[in-house]
Amino acid sequence: MSLPDPAPPRKPRRLGLWLPFVGLGLLIAGWSGAWVWARGQTAARMDAAVQALGKAGYQITWKDRAIGGYPFRMDVTLTEVRAREPAGWGLDAPRLEGEAFLHAITNWVIAAPDGITFVRPLGGPVAVKGELIRASLTHPSAHPPSFSFEGVKLVFTPEPGAQPFALSTAGRVEFHLRAGPDDEGGVFARVDDGRAQLSGLFARVAGGKPVSIVWNSTLSKMSAFTGPGWAEAVRHWSDAGGRMSVRQAGLTAGDAAIGVNSGALGAGSDGRLSGALDVTLRQAPRGLAAMGDTGLIAQDAAQAATVVAQARQGAGEAAQATINFQAGRTTLGPVALGAAPKVYDLR
Repeated sequence: MSLPDPAPPRKPRRLGLWLPFVGLGLLIAGWSGAWVWARGQTAARMDAAVQALGKAGYQITWKDRAIGGYPFRMDVTLTEVRAREPAGWGLDAPRLEGEAFLHAITNWVIAAPDGITFVRPLGGPVAVKGELIRASLTHPSAHPPSFSFEGVKLVFTPEPGAQPFALSTAGRVEFHLRAGPDDEGGVFARVDDGRAQLSGLFARVAGGKPVSIVWNSTLSKMSAFTGPGWAEAVRHWSDAGGRMSVRQAGLTAGDAAIGVNSGALGAGSDGRLSGALDVTLRQAPRGLAAMGDTGLIAQDAAQAATVVAQARQGAGEAAQATINFQAGRTTLGPVALGAAPKVYDLR
């Protein structure tokens, strides 16, 4: 009696071995397709934004654009960037680098590794170099969007033929824009360890000592700040009752200082600043005399304002006063100092 032959062994199934690799390949292909689509969307949205701004009078151009960062980021590099707005302000940069993660494509970090040049309508261009120059932009649909600028160890150099700039260096410069509750927006700016250029007003007042600036304010009715350009947006905001409440502000130049205790500002129908600021002035006579000597205000106005400041001066050489911006004029107490600053140009 013979035993039956054993059944031949079954060949091992290889499907279970290859399924993970197939799944991984499909995942990579899908992710790659999503990245390529996002790359195209980034370029298209940039082009659409430039076109929309162009219709409002803004000019933004660049020589080359490169988009990379695969697989998890979107990196945009622009060279020879040039931006101009209708009033004549502008910004130039040899190179701008932007980065956003693919899972948070609206949160951008922007750097200018080779510095920037900002252009003043009357004063001309000023080149800015520094250890760090960067900005961030998030929540673009908010009113206002969240924007931050940071500069460290900055050097300001007016280009040939341009007028001097108030500062020659600054240890740190910050600017922040944030949306708040109840249709509010916050604006914060700060300059630390600034050095005045040698022949300007700041240099005379500071006497070679550091200059610092701080500004902290809240704006109401931010949803009304809309329009094709700056002037239209400010007019729309002002017509809706928008106001700026100053929470903290100050300028310190050596031993002289002006501090804002409180205030509310707006924009008049003439495009100039309106409202009032309650201020504390330290070493006011020296500052006012320098303003008169440099032609920033008339000599007789500087002398009259000095008398007012001295009359209100208390302990510590500090004077309490109110600066009013009304009917296109700036006054310190009863003394007219000159025209109120322009918020926007009438067209």
